[in-house]
Amino acid sequence: MSGKERRPQRPSVAPPRGWYGPGGGQVGHLDPPTMWRATTVQACGLWPFAAGSGAPMTGVPLGQHLHTGATVCGDPISWFTRARYISNPSLFMLGMPGLGKSTLVNRILIGLAATGVTPLVLGDLKPDYADTVRALGGQVISIGRGVGGINVLDPGAMGQAAAKIGGEAGKVLAAEAHGRVLNMVAALITIVRGRPMDDHEQSVLSACLHYLAERARPGRAPLLPDLLRVLDEGPDRVRAVTLDRGNVTRYQEAVDPLHRSLLGVLDGPLGDTFASETSTRIDPASPAVCVDISRIGEADTQLTAAAMLAAWSDGLGTVAAAHALADAGLAPQRWFFTVLDELWRPLRAASGIVERIDALTRLNRSLGLGDAKITHTLKDAEALGSEADRAKARGFVERAGMVVCAGLPRTEMRELGEIVGMSEREIELVSSWSSPPGWASTGGHEEPPGRGRFLIKVGGRPGIPIKVSITDTERNLHNTNTRWTGNGLNLSKRTEASR
Repeated sequence: MSGKERRPQRPSVAPPRGWYGPGGGQVGHLDPPTMWRATTVQACGLWPFAAGSGAPMTGVPLGQHLHTGATVCGDPISWFTRARYISNPSLFMLGMPGLGKSTLVNRILIGLAATGVTPLVLGDLKPDYADTVRALGGQVISIGRGVGGINVLDPGAMGQAAAKIGGEAGKVLAAEAHGRVLNMVAALITIVRGRPMDDHEQSVLSACLHYLAERARPGRAPLLPDLLRVLDEGPDRVRAVTLDRGNVTRYQEAVDPLHRSLLGVLDGPLGDTFASETSTRIDPASPAVCVDISRIGEADTQLTAAAMLAAWSDGLGTVAAAHALADAGLAPQRWFFTVLDELWRPLRAASGIVERIDALTRLNRSLGLGDAKITHTLKDAEALGSEADRAKARGFVERAGMVVCAGLPRTEMRELGEIVGMSEREIELVSSWSSPPGWASTGGHEEPPGRGRFLIKVGGRPGIPIKVSITDTERNLHNTNTRWTGNGLNLSKRTEASR
């Protein structure tokens, strides 16, 4: 066009912010300002209208408050020892799979390790924490058939500490070690039978363990086959608690059910893992410990539950030994943080297992021990066989200093609200996080709306909603979908390629 400026042609596809000019639908864009954190003294000089937030700032940095954007910090140990927000250094976490429960606990684990607390992951099923423990310079112990085992009759670190301390304090610790061994053997029998042991059987078992301990050679712990041999021989100390009155038939009738159950442990699915020497003992001086039981098959519920209980018993015994040595002035004082993930797995193994877990974990406050228990829903407790077991399982939530909720259905939230106290608004918020992701129009990966969002409840206080954004380092250390993303497989990229 001569003498006239040529007008640029409008593209056929609208730009991301619309066309320029009237009716073009252009949207103005302003880049978000950079956010900085400062003390109130500094902020007043830069911006006189600064205001503080009510988010707690003691402990491991967890994420941002969903409503204010303020940083939220917290963990069971810091809130118990420093902030005094809670009366029990424990955390109970519930939420549907895939919403980031173990990711948040993994962040707490890393943060506490940086403050000198020793993380203990006692039964890593996937594994979720093994790479993190290795990165912290810790110890990873593998348990499973042909991989490694635990001798449940070995007093472990508690027995070694009792011998080192000696005197009256050593006797008290040795008695505690005996009780832990007794509880662990009873738990194995409970798993095999599918019901708890009788009271007189526990008396017989205790007498057998005392007899073996008195005759054990230095440096060698007795094994389960040794326990069977004692029942066969029937020494006077063991026969006395059966009230056989010198009658061999009465003695055999009293111990035969226990004998059969122990044979079931040795010859059944548990024998290869618990009938020989402990493959690798927990190192109390390690900066972190992970007992990896991911080699055990998903369908092998009995062995999984037994391995988790054995790892908990051994790990908590190591904690008790470390504190006893510190009290005697033979070692520095240390704090520990245990992670008990996938709690529903051992709970469903057999009736009475919840009582064993309760006995193992009830005294964490007096042991200088913080813990995190992780499961999916309260239905895991309601599925237990007896009302007594269900009440004990609910007690895990009631005794927890912190209760953290990821996305849960509305019915679950109402039941949880009866235990920890939930407002209607909090129930609505957390239940909205349980919605599935939308259908991605591009065929790419779209995260569930509730991933990385949690509500922290402490007593009757209003809940603290947070959003967790992980770093690249955390993402590389903690990938719960390694089976789907390893060896170059990436579902979202494969989907894009197929299009």
